[in-house]
Amino acid sequence: MRFSLSKWLAYTFLVGLMPFLTRALLWTITSPGRVIPVAVSDVAAFGFVLHISMINELEHVPAKHREWSTRQNAMSLVFIALYDVVYTVGMLGEKDKALIDVPLMSVSCLTLVLLSMVVSASVVSRLTQGSSC
Repeated sequence: MRFSLSKWLAYTFLVGLMPFLTRALLWTITSPGRVIPVAVSDVAAFGFVLHISMINELEHVPAKHREWSTRQNAMSLVFIALYDVVYTVGMLGEKDKALIDVPLMSVSCLTLVLLSMVVSASVVSRLTQGSSC
């Protein structure tokens, strides 16, 4: 099966950005201070989408590259577990703002999503090379 970068961008990247885009729309049409421009849960959702998509795409890797794809899947599962923690802590922080250090949580979550984007880019790069997977 041939990997399509354009489909990946449309189905993964844009779908992953939907929470950001929706929140940005809400932020622009509501009264100031009612909606925060970026939430930890949006970043976590983006990370979930990136890694679940990678797991799905790696299912189509030829058998001779299974070891590589298994390592990538394991890394994605670790990231998914981390995003689960981030999402949960973010939800708790929305309920009780004094519970978490919001700036530290935001920086940590953004760092995690940047790492996810680097991992995704490397996987996508290898998948677009086709047979040299």
